[in-house]
Amino acid sequence: MVEGLRFERDGGVGRLTFTRPEKKNAITYQMWSAIPDVVAEVEADPEIIALVLTGAGTDFSAGADISEFGRLRSTAESAAAYDKVVEAAVTALTEMRKPSVAMIRGNCVGGGCQVSVACDFRFAQAGARFGITPAKLGIVYDFRSTRQLVGLIGPAHARYLLLSGRFVDAARAREIGLVNDVFTAEEFEAEVYSFVDTLGQRSQASIRGMNRIIEKISAGQRESDSEVEAIRSAAVHGPDYAEGVAAFLDGRPPRFTYR
Repeated sequence: MVEGLRFERDGGVGRLTFTRPEKKNAITYQMWSAIPDVVAEVEADPEIIALVLTGAGTDFSAGADISEFGRLRSTAESAAAYDKVVEAAVTALTEMRKPSVAMIRGNCVGGGCQVSVACDFRFAQAGARFGITPAKLGIVYDFRSTRQLVGLIGPAHARYLLLSGRFVDAARAREIGLVNDVFTAEEFEAEVYSFVDTLGQRSQASIRGMNRIIEKISAGQRESDSEVEAIRSAAVHGPDYAEGVAAFLDGRPPRFTYR
C-alpha cells in the first residue's frame, strides 16, 4: 500500500482510509494510482461483502493534492496524463459490483467529493461540508464524474456546486441528494456499520446484479440487453433464489450462501 492509504479487513468489510490528516487527507498521485488495485482486491476476495472509504482524523478528504500540480500538471499533456489516473480510480469505484460506502466526516471537497460520488452510498457526520472546486482552478470536471453528479443531484444542483465552487453543509447535502443520511458524531460510525451489516444479510447475487444494472442505467442505457438478461437468469437459477423463497415460506431469516 502506498503512503497516504491504509487498507484493512474487518470481518466481511474492507476499509480504505485516507491517512494524511495533517493535509486534510489530500489525495496524491500515488494514492489515486493505488485505488484501482484496492478495488480489484476487494472484488476478488470472496470474504469481503462491501468496501467502506473514510478519512483519518477529522476530514474525509480535501481533494487532490494541489501541491503536486506544479510538478505533475505543469503542461496540458501532463495534466491529461494525471487526469487519466484520477479517472481510472473513479471508474474502478463506479464499476464495483460489491457495494461501496463513503463514510464522511469534515471536509469532502474536490477530488474527495468526486470519490464519494463514485461510491454507491454516502453517509455524513453532522458538521461535514461538501464542495467541488474546479472553477477555482481553471479545470473542467471530467465527463464521467459530471454525469455521476448530475445523475445524483440533478443539473440545477450540479451547476450550483460546479460553477460556483461554493460549499454546502451536511444538512443541505442530504436535502439535494448528495448524501443518503446524516448522523451525529456519537451515532455516526455505529449507524454506518449497521447499514453495511444490513447489506451483508442480503443476497449478494441480488446486490451485485442490481448494482451492475443500475450502473448501466446511470450510464444512459434505456433498454435491457443480453448482459442484463444473463444476470437475471443466473439469479433465478442460483442458490440464493431458492433459499430466499424457502425462508419466506418458512417464516425465517434467509441464510444466503452466494459469495
